[in-house]
Amino acid sequence: MDIAAIAALAPVVPVLTIDRLEDAVPLARALVKGGLRVLEITLRTDTALAALGAIAAEVPEAVVGAGTVLDARQLDQVRQKGARFAVSPGCTPALAQAAKASGLPFLPGVQTVSEAMELSEQGFRLLKFFPADMAGGIGWLKAVAAPLAGLRFCPTGGVSAETAASYLALPNVACVGGSWVAPRDAVAAGDWPRIERLAAAASLFKLR
Repeated sequence: MDIAAIAALAPVVPVLTIDRLEDAVPLARALVKGGLRVLEITLRTDTALAALGAIAAEVPEAVVGAGTVLDARQLDQVRQKGARFAVSPGCTPALAQAAKASGLPFLPGVQTVSEAMELSEQGFRLLKFFPADMAGGIGWLKAVAAPLAGLRFCPTGGVSAETAASYLALPNVACVGGSWVAPRDAVAAGDWPRIERLAAAASLFKLR
């Protein structure tokens, strides 16, 4: 699947920061059971790569990818662990080139129109808008819809259960990324039923 096909699998992509390896598989299973198959494991903890590998091996129904991928070395690492896509908060020419060479579906991040134009010239048509809430949110996405016709976005950063539906109502939004479906206190407590309920509610959001 390419990145657009992956984004089409669910309206919300859980953005997961996993501190304990033992949480990885039950967390992924709860989210998938709730209806969210596409999972982004951020490379922000020492256990992130191992957690990604465990989910890839033990939860085959999940489409697991890596977030906060900043360079070609990390891109190679996550591929080896079984990532099916990669996400970056921004993008450099070197990272864009490495992503295209790898063949791994890649969601590069942008915050400005110029960044979006540069990535569009390189063939990227689906972009992460980050940090969405602080960078203009829904208003920014509405404003760029006409001048950046043909581009779609996955807004991430500050998106919540209360605002997700408004983002998803925009024609240039393919999905949203959010961490609210896996609250850190629920993960710490192993409250997988709560996470499954949050995922089930998020899976009901509809695209325009």
